[in-house]
Amino acid sequence: MAFALDTPLTDALGDTAARSLEKAFGMTTVGEMVGHYPRRYADRGELTPIRELPIGETVTIVAEVVSSKPRQMKNRRGAMTEVVISDGVGCMSLTFFAKNVGQAEWRASQLAVGRRGIFSGKVSMFRDTLQFAHPDYELFDDTEAAWKQADALKDVPIPIYPATSAVQSWQFAKLIIPVLDALGDVPDPLPDELRRHEGLLTARQAIDSIHRPQRRDEIGPAVRTLRAHEALTLQTALLQQREQVRALTATPRRSSPGGLLERFDATLPFTLTADQQRVGAEIADDLIADRPMNRLIQGEVGSGKTMVALRAMLQVAESGGQSALIAPTEVLAAQHLRSITRMLGPDMSAQLFPTLLTGQMSAAERRRAALRVASGQSLIVIGTHALLSDKTTFADLALVVVDEQHRFGVEQRETLRAKGTAPHAVVLTATPIPRTVAMTVFGDLDTSVIRSMPAGRAGIQTFVAPLAEKPEWFGRVWQRAAEEIADGRQVFVVCAAIDTTKNTVESDSEAPPADAEGRGPSWGVVQLDEKLGTHPTLSAVHRAVLHGKMPSEQKDAVMQAFARGEIDLLVATTVIEVGVDVPNASMMVIMDADRFGVSQLHQLRGRVGRGEHAGLCLLVTEAEAGSLARERVEAVAATTDGFELAEVDLDLRGEGDVLGAAQAGVKSSLRLLRVVKDAGLIAHARDLAAGILESDPALTSHPGLRGAIERRVSEADRAALGKN
Repeated sequence: MAFALDTPLTDALGDTAARSLEKAFGMTTVGEMVGHYPRRYADRGELTPIRELPIGETVTIVAEVVSSKPRQMKNRRGAMTEVVISDGVGCMSLTFFAKNVGQAEWRASQLAVGRRGIFSGKVSMFRDTLQFAHPDYELFDDTEAAWKQADALKDVPIPIYPATSAVQSWQFAKLIIPVLDALGDVPDPLPDELRRHEGLLTARQAIDSIHRPQRRDEIGPAVRTLRAHEALTLQTALLQQREQVRALTATPRRSSPGGLLERFDATLPFTLTADQQRVGAEIADDLIADRPMNRLIQGEVGSGKTMVALRAMLQVAESGGQSALIAPTEVLAAQHLRSITRMLGPDMSAQLFPTLLTGQMSAAERRRAALRVASGQSLIVIGTHALLSDKTTFADLALVVVDEQHRFGVEQRETLRAKGTAPHAVVLTATPIPRTVAMTVFGDLDTSVIRSMPAGRAGIQTFVAPLAEKPEWFGRVWQRAAEEIADGRQVFVVCAAIDTTKNTVESDSEAPPADAEGRGPSWGVVQLDEKLGTHPTLSAVHRAVLHGKMPSEQKDAVMQAFARGEIDLLVATTVIEVGVDVPNASMMVIMDADRFGVSQLHQLRGRVGRGEHAGLCLLVTEAEAGSLARERVEAVAATTDGFELAEVDLDLRGEGDVLGAAQAGVKSSLRLLRVVKDAGLIAHARDLAAGILESDPALTSHPGLRGAIERRVSEADRAALGKN
């Protein structure tokens, strides 16, 4: 029988193979299998540079056997076969264990000198030699009959697939051949006329050509076609999402003369920046519409996004509507409560009753807070994930504000929105998003950008402290910190771990526990605090530690003490990454800076230079000059423009997770599409999608495109693409 794209793999391949593919790649249908494209192609005569293989990674290479020796093991039962393969320049060893010499000799005869094939395994180092331990392999056919076909086969590329230890590249290649042979017609996402106009292959041709090209020049048209399918599918899904939101009916929230918003603006001791006024006006217009606002606000660290959000909350409150601001950490939620209460002043705070609701509050405190929220007494609610609890209900939730959107999964944000009736939504991010990513990821959100900074900021300088070349700079870092404190200012120190002896990386940190070579961070909060306790000057200053494993009350007490100036030097994890506002803090030291991403380093340094004193950020790193890790750190030191850094970050780290699929809990929908390289294609696809939906909103006349969206963009993916 002919297979369709929605045919279960159990029907196409049988239970055993289907289970293997589901476990390895999460695929369950023929469509998902044929959508698992080769990551590259090898030539049959190609010998992969062995010296470039990364330690610790599972790789697939093409190589030739140069020696193969069976032997009895000396100190244990059994035998082994030692094989050496080469690319003509470098060599690596393969080790196979056997029960007896006979099995070892069989393996050696199979892997005879001169045989060429595909080898796959985890790269390790043994006695200064690269090694595969018991790798999987497939040898090229060296029979006389095969050699007669050599001329015909020599130009046929070998697909190399993304693989796991359980399902190797050639194993997947073998499994997909019968599936492709039995695959029936494939609905095309593009109408025939549009496909021909764009010069693209049919969907069936593209799938065949990408999986089993007969020549190299067949790959390009297949990739181009499938990229166009991805772009059109995703952009159509985004535009559908936008229309679904716009189809909802929201309660208009108007401000009135002499109302809360006007009274608040009259008390401000400063003038809003031009960007704050412009974005505020956009939000004000959104709030009086009869459809829900769905707006993303990008703004540099310290650009005043919270002020813009608060003014929106006041406009909503004038009609009795409640606003919920969800923050990623308890420290940030408590900071928001204090700053919002301070900005409102005693009279308006008493009227609006800002309320904090977090998971680490005592049961009695949480009950009292929840009652104020449920009764509508509190018109501004600030909290963490506790706001998502089934026990948290609102009287009239009219506005949802998500702070630092990259910290929340789609389901969490939607759970909060579901607590109201089509509430308006504002998503804040201090992580600038490249234009092409915004178009791909936030395509259904209206986007506002705040670039200008409030007056009175002294700015910040950033320098790299490269300990690999200049270890003596370690002492100078702490001498410089002592100088800042002596001048009456305060210092942040950030570590990638809490305690390196336990290898405990802070749970809400994006810093990896180990680098590419398996090394953990050099400094944890515990170790650095102990070290500073022996420093001739800093041992005498008021020091404190802060990390996510501390009790909520203790964390809040430390931050309040630091804000009051009672602590000179704070050694912390990334719990202080966002939202913490201490104008007297003038210096930021980031240990193991190469452990953090570009955007996170930019966020962290934004904690200083927020007042009248110039900020100083020192990025302490042991990364070698020229390494990718060092490039990231140096890129941050080179500019304070977050939007420029966003482009640099994307260029340096690639696009593997630009959709935030990991935090959203869904698989990335980008397979071949690249948001930077394919920016023009994405924009073109958006125009095509808009034209198609304008004439056929339900895609009744475009069954291929409708089916592609249903297969490739699940409800969870659709939400991720729209709101991530």
